Amino acid sequence: MKILIVDDETEFLDLMHKRLARRGMEVDTADNGTDALARVEQGAYDAVVLDVKMPGMDGLETLRRIKALRPAVPVVLLTGHASLGAALTGMELGAFDYMLKPVAINELIFKLGEAVRHA
Repeated sequence: MKILIVDDETEFLDLMHKRLARRGMEVDTADNGTDALARVEQGAYDAVVLDVKMPGMDGLETLRRIKALRPAVPVVLLTGHASLGAALTGMELGAFDYMLKPVAINELIFKLGEAVRHA
């Protein structure tokens, strides 16, 4: 499975990259929406994990643009309790699902598997 993780927290990106790669996934990361869009435009991903709250282009705008570029790629949103409404808006914009931070790695892997099977 080839995954793109998008989050402005570099420690989170590094940790998730290591954990998912150890489980046999091919993982790319982006720390902002603009870089994420460039990666999606250049390559095919089985799924995208996208943080809702990011400076600059937020997760919802990034989601809109990802869906315009690659409508079939499933996107799993990550959100904190304070942005749950934004996650629900993301579902309306075409996200596969959302998960609350902090996310357990096994739950994320399960959700990614569901997303890829659904796509």
